[in-house]
Amino acid sequence: MTQTAERNRISAPSAHGLLLRAGTLLAAWTVFVLAGCAPVGPDYLPPADNAPALWHTELREGLAAASLYPEELARWWATLDDPLLTELIGQAVKGNLDLRRAESRVREARARRGISEAGLFPALDAGATASRAKSGGVTRSTLSLGLDAGWEVDIFGGTQRAVEAAEANLAASREDLRDVLVTLTAEVALNYLEARTLQARLAAAQGNLRAQEQTLELVQARAQAGLSDELAVQEARASLESTGAQLPALRAALDEAKNRLALLLGTVPGAVHPQLAEAGPLPVIPATVAVGVPAETLRQRPDIRRAERNLAAQTAQVGVAVADLYPKLRLTGSIGLESVDSADLFAGASEFWRLGPGLSWKIFDAGAVRRNIEVQSALQEQSLLAYEAAVLAALAEVENALTAYAEEQVRRQNLLAAVDAVRQAEFLARHQYQAGLVDFTTVLIAQRSLLNLEDQLAQSNGTVTANLVRLYKALGGGWQSEPPPAAEPAADKG
Repeated sequence: MTQTAERNRISAPSAHGLLLRAGTLLAAWTVFVLAGCAPVGPDYLPPADNAPALWHTELREGLAAASLYPEELARWWATLDDPLLTELIGQAVKGNLDLRRAESRVREARARRGISEAGLFPALDAGATASRAKSGGVTRSTLSLGLDAGWEVDIFGGTQRAVEAAEANLAASREDLRDVLVTLTAEVALNYLEARTLQARLAAAQGNLRAQEQTLELVQARAQAGLSDELAVQEARASLESTGAQLPALRAALDEAKNRLALLLGTVPGAVHPQLAEAGPLPVIPATVAVGVPAETLRQRPDIRRAERNLAAQTAQVGVAVADLYPKLRLTGSIGLESVDSADLFAGASEFWRLGPGLSWKIFDAGAVRRNIEVQSALQEQSLLAYEAAVLAALAEVENALTAYAEEQVRRQNLLAAVDAVRQAEFLARHQYQAGLVDFTTVLIAQRSLLNLEDQLAQSNGTVTANLVRLYKALGGGWQSEPPPAAEPAADKG
């Protein structure tokens, strides 16, 4: 064996030992460097809470400023005491396609966080090559096996900031899922209430239709007896047909509401028709509704929490961009076997290793890095403005819901009194007409007023409960009720 071969021959144990010692020294040096360098870029600070102390709207008609009860807000539909509504919401939480898509986005964000975290650790590649070449009449074969390792040391925290951004994006996707739950539960309830309201309107119209049929028979009988004229008969028939013409539109609207419910439940049109085949009463609203204070609502609403997490993610992205201003240190190493003869591949002389650091630094890029910092800073400002806009929109939504809920109850009370009065008027008009004391026009006006007011009352009854649902939605209720399956591992919730 030649002296050169002897010098190049390194036994496997000594090569591994040297690699381990070098790696230990470099790891210790890296920890020292990292301990002395904080991540560059701005540290995230949550936005200031500037919510007003109290709601501007006067709390009346059962509204109270008492603190929100988490259990009641989580399952607000239970306060309506309607088993079918509870069943439909449960089906929607299990089958709604938008909710399942939001769950998928959570899984995507969690995987992206894992990709970012992988940048904090070394990468190891294994490779093997075999080649055969001929040169100068001599044919040579080369075989090699090896492991290559590389690690970009996160001296200035660019990777750490990327992990922070990914973590915030994951939290934002969770809040997006919760926001979908809030919207879904409210939409199921609103469409259910619309179906019940349409059933009530149909019942009122059909009741008036029967009364008008009796009136037409009465007018025809009086006309045959010479006590009335053909004009009254035709007016009675026109009123009857006009009421009958309203029924198809109401039935079509009822079918549409049922089909929207089926869509929310993730089923085919017609799937919920059997459950709503029979008309049922509207749910009864609770006597008192606690609405808390604005600060509680802002902490509760998923859309506000999502906007805050988006701001945190974009703040971290500024740090990622700033880190590009600084040099990057990469540690690389290789160890393996290489030989021109397969019989000697595992001999000591075929072993090789390499280890060393590498440094790179962008000296000139025509200002691209600094422009990217400006871009990310502008996006951070936009995220802050989006957060502030979400806060204002949330406060306005609650204020509007408080007003609508209270005022519709007042309107309903007025309609109740009006319907009671017009029923008495219609009864008196029919009897006075039958006695020949008034003409048929008086009866016609009374019946039309009764039909109109009963229809308005049926709509108002539904609107009062629907406004309560909108109020619960504005307060951010519903997302805590049933955590969607497979959306969050037990150890990964936030």
